[in-house]
Amino acid sequence: MSRHPLHAGAAMALGLLLAACGNGNGEVEPVRPAMVVQPVPTAAAFESFAGEVRARHEPALAFRIGGKVARRHVEVGDRVRAGQVLAELDPEDARLQVEAARAQLDAAEADLELARAERERYLALVGQQLVSRSLFEARDNAFRAAQARVEQTRAQYEVARNQAGYTRLAAPADGVIAQRLVEAGQVVAAGQTVFVLAQDGEREVVISLPEQRVGQFAIGLPVTVVLWSRENERFPGTLRELAPAADPQSRTFAARVAFTADAAVELGQSARVYVARNGQVELTVPLSAIHAEDGAPFVWRVDPASRRVRRVAVDLGPYGEDRVPVRAGLEPGDWIVAAGVHLLREGQQVRPVDRENREVALVAGQP
Repeated sequence: MSRHPLHAGAAMALGLLLAACGNGNGEVEPVRPAMVVQPVPTAAAFESFAGEVRARHEPALAFRIGGKVARRHVEVGDRVRAGQVLAELDPEDARLQVEAARAQLDAAEADLELARAERERYLALVGQQLVSRSLFEARDNAFRAAQARVEQTRAQYEVARNQAGYTRLAAPADGVIAQRLVEAGQVVAAGQTVFVLAQDGEREVVISLPEQRVGQFAIGLPVTVVLWSRENERFPGTLRELAPAADPQSRTFAARVAFTADAAVELGQSARVYVARNGQVELTVPLSAIHAEDGAPFVWRVDPASRRVRRVAVDLGPYGEDRVPVRAGLEPGDWIVAAGVHLLREGQQVRPVDRENREVALVAGQP
């Protein structure tokens, strides 16, 4: 009877060992969703300027002659193609000018025929010595003057014909009508702006720089652009154009920022341009992204290729209300876990999502 408990214990140990060995197949670890963010610069490290997305080329379109606008074919926001007629002037005056020029040309050609006949007759008479040489030269000069008048009136006729074609205003390139400054029935002068066309192609952000700071900006200065409707995306850019004189009313200098990478932006979108001060950028992360072990703070960085987390030690600055500066350890293009950091472990695979639980496509090194 004393051996029975020993046999029972041995049997139980053997059963646990067999259960532990099993068939060698471990349970697959589930992929945990993790909210990820990228470090953002501190407000103190950047100056920001409000702006608006505009087309790089915005020609002001105008009629080359004056007149009354008879028809307007487009509205603001309409997409147009090169050569498309945008508006037309009343063609009646231009038609009458063409007819008048044609009549003057006919009269000049008739005078030329008469002068030619007179010259030929006097040429024959001077050969027979029936008229003096001076009379022939007078007829010859009259013939040459008639030729010049024909050339002059023909040129005037061609100008009138061209101006008749100027009654139709056509788009010089593909684009979008950004402004409309006239209405049908309005009388416009030659060169008066009728439409402003935002041509297809490159997009830029127009900002205004204060006059006391304009000396610190130069063409080619790298900047960062953030759209109001897409706060989580950052677009690299450069200062492409800087006005040489201040606006007389606002006393600010107009500047244009070009995108240095492809950016799917729309005309008129509100944007903010960030310029680093002294070239030093201090990054910040949410407080919820910070975890510590033995007093050493760290964050979980997600590898974009494997989507596995790695512990990264960081050097922190003074804590704020909801964010903390990171002095060392992170780069602007890193992706870090911003919530539930105490539930992760080294090398664990995660499914990156944003604050609205939408999956995030991680791009390595792109802030």
